[in-house]
Amino acid sequence: MIARLVAFFLAFVCVLQLPAHAQTPGAGQTQPGQFDFYVLSLSWSPSYCEAVGDKRKDPECARPFGFVAHGLWPQFEKGYPSDCADQTNRLPKSLIDAQLDLFPAAGLVVHEWRKHGSCSGLDAAAYFDAVRKAVAGITIPPSLQHVNKPQFVAPTSIATDFATANKGLDGSNFAVVCSKQGLEDVRICLNKDLKTYHPCPQVVAAACKQDKTYLPAMRSGN
Repeated sequence: MIARLVAFFLAFVCVLQLPAHAQTPGAGQTQPGQFDFYVLSLSWSPSYCEAVGDKRKDPECARPFGFVAHGLWPQFEKGYPSDCADQTNRLPKSLIDAQLDLFPAAGLVVHEWRKHGSCSGLDAAAYFDAVRKAVAGITIPPSLQHVNKPQFVAPTSIATDFATANKGLDGSNFAVVCSKQGLEDVRICLNKDLKTYHPCPQVVAAACKQDKTYLPAMRSGN
């Protein structure tokens, strides 16, 4: 009996000493600031509007958006943390409103802070400053700055244009993601300095496998 109790105690101590990354990433299982790199997601707003936004009469869809900030996501090499904050804390309206030149909707600002930003180890204002810094560091290719007509484009062509416009960006550190509805987003892996790119095989694996993807036109804003 004593031997069994000793064995149980040693096993319990070993569990307590497991590193955080040995646990399955998810809500309540990681401390804010404990992650490996960021994923910057730039969504193609016209795809969202054609699939969902127009039916909802979303104000985003009346604005001449192309790529918009979807989020800046703390990421593990495998998986990601989420919902690390006290969900009873609300973002000040002034802070939400200040992000609407970057994010297309107030609801998305709140969602991204709660699910992803809360795991960054930053306070809300600093997190959104980080999103702004990350977005400012990426050049949108000229071919995707003024898309006036709907078209079908090879995802590999979009990837090539992004890599050409951004020195150091290559097939190891970003992905062009699409669905049956068309281009969804471009996901770029960044080190915590937000200046250099991070290899991210799991993110790259989600890249679009289609020969062509639908690229809806940007809205006129009228």
